[in-house]
Order: sequence, then C-alpha cells, then structure tokens
Amino acid sequence: MSQTKKVVVIPTYNNPKTIARVAKDVIDLGYELIIVDDGSYTKVADLVSPHPRLTLLRHEINLGKGQAILTGAKKVKEFGFDYFVSMDGDGQHLASEINKLTQAVCGHNELIIGSRNFNIDNVPTKSKVGRAFHNFWIRLNSGYPISDSLTGFRLYPVSILDLNIKSKRFNFEAEVLVKHFWKHKKIKDVIIECYYPTPEERVSHFDNYKDTVSITLLHLKLFLQRLFLLKGIF
Repeated sequence: MSQTKKVVVIPTYNNPKTIARVAKDVIDLGYELIIVDDGSYTKVADLVSPHPRLTLLRHEINLGKGQAILTGAKKVKEFGFDYFVSMDGDGQHLASEINKLTQAVCGHNELIIGSRNFNIDNVPTKSKVGRAFHNFWIRLNSGYPISDSLTGFRLYPVSILDLNIKSKRFNFEAEVLVKHFWKHKKIKDVIIECYYPTPEERVSHFDNYKDTVSITLLHLKLFLQRLFLLKGIF
C-alpha cells in the first residue's frame, strides 16, 4: 500500500463475544480501523473502547455484509486512502496476517485475496466443499484461477465503489471478484493462517440454503453476461 498508514475495515453483525478483541488486535498493530456495525442487536459502540485510530459506523438495520463493506469503502475513500483490508469480526481472521496482504500490493487497482490455509483443526467439510464449488464458478466467470473465493479476508482498492455491484449480502464477495477482474484483471492470492473455533463455539450468519442459492444464482447471471455480453473477454 502506498500510504504509510494502513486501513482495516471490519463489517460486523452480532459478534459480541469477539469484536472487542479483534478490534484491539488490529489497533495494537498500529492500523487505522473502521468498524461498520451492520445493525447488531448490541451496538458495537457499547462493546469496544474508544481510540483515536478507531472510527465506528452503524447501520440501524441489517443491510448485509456487502453493503457494510461498501459503507466502509466510502469512508476509506473519504479519508484519502486507495486501499483497505477487510476482515471479519468473528475472530477467524488474524490481525497478524494483515501485513501479508498489504505487502503483496505491487500496483494500482490490485485486489489481494487472503486464501485461508485449511490444513488446520475444526474446518467443516461443508466449508471445503463450498469453497471448491464457488472457486469453479469464479474461475469460469472471470478466467482467474482463484484458490479461496469465500474468504472475507481481502485487500480491496477503493475503486470497487465504481464497479456497480448489485449484491449487498454474502453474494457481494463473489460479484466483486468477478467484476473487478473483468475491469482491471488484477487479482492475487496470498496464503494466510486463520482460526476455526470448535463447532460449539462457532458463530456464523451464513445461511447454508438461502445464501448458497443466492450466490449460485449470481454465478449463473454472471456466466450469462460473460457468454452473451462478452464481459471480461477483452
């Protein structure tokens, strides 16, 4: 990243047990932090300590992870930065891995994927199967051989605000990859370590049926655009 200071955006919804620790880990490493509270029942402002490098934004109702990332991106652009790292507030992503993404940036409008090392304990089989399924579609629709299309640990350029993204929930993370590659052809994978809690501890707002169907329909829509409108071909 070109700036001396680096910015992290955490979109969060109902992570009361982890968000304060995740925020502290990011701030302690010297990063600027923007937390977007996407309508959590317990306000994030009541859970985290104020800090000069912390900016809290809030949606009064839940608008979806994608919209929370875009809200954060707008604030990053307002602050004058070109890039930001997005990570989840549930503790799966490690602040110590942020530098792997920021150090991988070599040029303008690059999008860096934090590809999770799944050779660790407690990774659900459905996560491995889902990743392979969605990787196939992202590769088909973009041409990029992605290794982890479902990761929420990414470095985004603020130019994603210009991509006309329609998806506002979990399907955002698939649409932004494809449309960014169509326009800029600049995506890179970096292997990162992560943490998976035990099934008893795990908190996920991903609906295995509803959200999978939504993302699959998006894949089909993007495929038709690429096939008939030649999106990303030239």
